[in-house]
Amino acid sequence: MCAAPASIAVFEFLDSTHREIQAQIRQLHALVDAIESTGLNTATREQARRVLDYFNGEARQHHLDEEKHIFPALLGSQDAEIVQATEHLIQDHGWLEENWIQIAPSLEAATSGNLWFDTVELRHALDVFEALYTDHLLLEESVAYPEAKKRLAGLNTIGMGREMAKRRALKSDEARARR
Repeated sequence: MCAAPASIAVFEFLDSTHREIQAQIRQLHALVDAIESTGLNTATREQARRVLDYFNGEARQHHLDEEKHIFPALLGSQDAEIVQATEHLIQDHGWLEENWIQIAPSLEAATSGNLWFDTVELRHALDVFEALYTDHLLLEESVAYPEAKKRLAGLNTIGMGREMAKRRALKSDEARARR
């Protein structure tokens, strides 16, 4: 297998994760709407668990994918704008994590049938989370990914994909063991 198709496959995977992040944010909005209108029931509790598991798992793995495999290639650029954009993206990951830490306890409570949290505050935190992610994904897709595709095009990225898959399998096994 040549390097270019492998490189394309890695970016197709990363792009599909971006689409899933956006879908999960829409699910989170729908969940808050449902909790405000009808409270908690089996369906909303399960929806809260799915969204919670996604952002605690796959979304964090996605950030790690970028920090391990994409951003290092960009930080070595001679183009100061590329380096600055990459540093901004790395900082965004920290801000997204901090915002998620504000959201997650409410979802955890919802999964257990507890409504101790304020849905107005949850909605505000979600709006901030969505705005951060929207800007972040736009910068990745318009600047970081096109540049990284150029930089990685000549490299065999199959090992990159294997590492991503192996890390996810390990995390999945750990999550099953906790349940």
